[in-house]
Amino acid sequence: MDITARKTALETRRAEIVGDLHEIEDALDEAPPKDWEDRSAERQGDEVLESLGHVEAAELKRIDAALARIEEGTYGVCVKCGDDISSARLDLLPDTPFCKDCAT
Repeated sequence: MDITARKTALETRRAEIVGDLHEIEDALDEAPPKDWEDRSAERQGDEVLESLGHVEAAELKRIDAALARIEEGTYGVCVKCGDDISSARLDLLPDTPFCKDCAT
C-alpha cells in the first residue's frame, strides 16, 4: 500500500471540503431577500446547504482522523479488531477506520 499516495488523496479531498464549507458558509451569510416569497425559497435552499455542510463536516472529521492514523503509523489497521483493512476497501473508503467485518 502506497501511504504517500493515500495521504495525498486524503489531503486533496480535505482541501476540497474546506473550500466547499467556506462557500456554503458564505452563501448562508448572505442577506435574505426582502420579498417574502423569495425569502421562503431561499430558506429552503439554505436548509439544503446546511445539510450538505453537516455531511461534509462529518467527512472532514473522518479524513482528519485518517490523516492522524497515517502520522501514527496505524493507517490501514482496523481500530476495532486490529486486522489489516484491505486495499480494495481503502480504495473505496480511504478514510475508513474499520475492516469490512467490523464495519457491519
